Amino acid sequence: MRSAERVRLIFGALLLVLLLASLDQTIVSTALPTIVGELGGIEHLSWVVTAYLLAATVSGPVYGKLGDLYGRKIVLQCAIAIFLVGSALCGLSQDMWELIAFRAVQGLGAGGLIVTTMAVVGDIIPPRDRGRYQGFFGAVFGVSTVIGPLLGGFFVDHLSWRWIFYVNLPIGAAALGVIAVAFHPRAAHVRHAIDYLGAVLLAGSLSGIVLFTSLGGTTFDWDDPRLLAMLGGGLVMLVAFVLVEHRAAEPILPLELFRNRIFTVTSAIGFIVGLALFGAVTFLPLYLQVVKGQSPTGSGLQLTPMMAGLLVTSIVSGHLISRYGRYKLFPIAGTALMTVALFLLASLEAGTPVWRTSAYMVVLGLGLGMVMQVLVLAVQNSVDYEHLGVATSGSTLFRQVGGSIGVSLFGAIFANRLAAELGARVTGEVPVGGVTPGFVEGLPPDVHDAYVDAFAAALGPVFAVAAVISALAFALTWLLQEIPLRKTASADGLGESFASPRDDSSFRELERSLSSLARRENRWEAYEQFALRAGIELGPRELWLLSRVDEREAVTEWELRHEFGEDADLVSSTLTALRDRSLVAGSDGVLRLTTEGSQVRERAHATRCRDLEELLDGWEPDRHVAIRTLVEELAGSFARELPQPA
Repeated sequence: MRSAERVRLIFGALLLVLLLASLDQTIVSTALPTIVGELGGIEHLSWVVTAYLLAATVSGPVYGKLGDLYGRKIVLQCAIAIFLVGSALCGLSQDMWELIAFRAVQGLGAGGLIVTTMAVVGDIIPPRDRGRYQGFFGAVFGVSTVIGPLLGGFFVDHLSWRWIFYVNLPIGAAALGVIAVAFHPRAAHVRHAIDYLGAVLLAGSLSGIVLFTSLGGTTFDWDDPRLLAMLGGGLVMLVAFVLVEHRAAEPILPLELFRNRIFTVTSAIGFIVGLALFGAVTFLPLYLQVVKGQSPTGSGLQLTPMMAGLLVTSIVSGHLISRYGRYKLFPIAGTALMTVALFLLASLEAGTPVWRTSAYMVVLGLGLGMVMQVLVLAVQNSVDYEHLGVATSGSTLFRQVGGSIGVSLFGAIFANRLAAELGARVTGEVPVGGVTPGFVEGLPPDVHDAYVDAFAAALGPVFAVAAVISALAFALTWLLQEIPLRKTASADGLGESFASPRDDSSFRELERSLSSLARRENRWEAYEQFALRAGIELGPRELWLLSRVDEREAVTEWELRHEFGEDADLVSSTLTALRDRSLVAGSDGVLRLTTEGSQVRERAHATRCRDLEELLDGWEPDRHVAIRTLVEELAGSFARELPQPA
């Protein structure tokens, strides 16, 4: 198998596993009413989402270090295996607690899939092309966010909710086979001091706090000693986490980042954005299916406008920020729209037209999209190179934690209000824990009307609380400091729009930005410009071929003609021009640069390096060997393709 074919095959497998991991964040949302109807436990419904998010959030940073330490192939294979085992067990679950536990297993695998697949790109793709390939990852996150609820509804309507998890098995197994056969990673490993204790304490503290919010007032009274013990244990572990991070050699979240005002503010806003996004995606399908009588597929379709709105404003705001260099306005406008939309959703009643619900969801999606882009971009723009990677992954971590805690908090509010509303409106015994849209539809008319009114009334406080918290985010956005954007900020694309989780390597983060910018250049104009700046009287094709001859050992004209196929005649005419200028000579058919040709080539290469360094303004490439090496690699790889006039 040729190298290019092998790379495409591996990359296709990586896209598949990333699609599976990102889909499972939202695909269960439209299936939750049906799952609850079969397994019971509506008061624990939020944990089906929370367990997955929590496990993926905490495990991600650890996987990044493990990949560097033991090799990304074995780590990625282990992550896929854990994810597939978790998926199979989720599909076999017989009660709600089993499903929650197995969703956590699935999340442990997903954290590795998301982080490791992005790092693998650096092992198989040349530097110049990495920005383009990693852009596909962002597209996967965008598409999965939009189609997840719709796909989940389709499986429920036409197969079974269990197929939401079973479908992962053949796709994941195929990807696992491709990676086992075709992926040959680099042998070099990097030593890390992995912060296992920090990861355990973070997981324990978040779990304790989430358990307190989700079980309070439903499973336990608020003053129950067991519930208070969960909260106390969570807070104690949170304090211990802070102490451990202060001493850890390579902490999951360096505490010095919080001295950066922009990081602190964006983390708080990201927490609330995650809360609003995952809260809406989890509880709106309940309203649409139980109250409005929509099918799972229908409720997925109703959620699509919200997700599409999120996608549109994420992309548009990213382009506008890159073009004008101003970003503060977007989170202010976005959180304002979020707050308005959530207050409108809090007013939903059983008789509210579906079109109005859709309109409210579109407003929410438009608002969310205007905020998510800025959170990563502002943080990346404000930190030093040493903290670039961990600050990027840290800002995403807060969004995921917000989703985990927010969904459990909303679940507790909803379960408490549903019990109270049903008690006030419905006489007789009506089950709460095993409700399905079909069951509600089959109730006698008078009981049915009372039941759906109670259900709608129970959801109102959920969105009202979310709106109040969103208003706090709106206030926080005014504290966001706006500083001039570095040139690498314009590299942000669809991947940043969805703040997809990433490894905490500063080098890989900067490499992604710089390679993306290099890829976008008009190559013909770029050659003309740096020839002018270098004082070289050569056209783009002559400069290009000069580099090709220089980087290849014992290359012949026939080999160059054969390599470029349909452009063979252009290669020959360009080579003739270089010979006429005494820049290229040859003996026994082998081409080489003359002394003058080598000098011209060196001037061109140095100018190209300076151009790339200008894009790295603010990152101090002379202080960091890794950045200097990256500049040299990208400058050399510029000559891979024959430039063509625009």
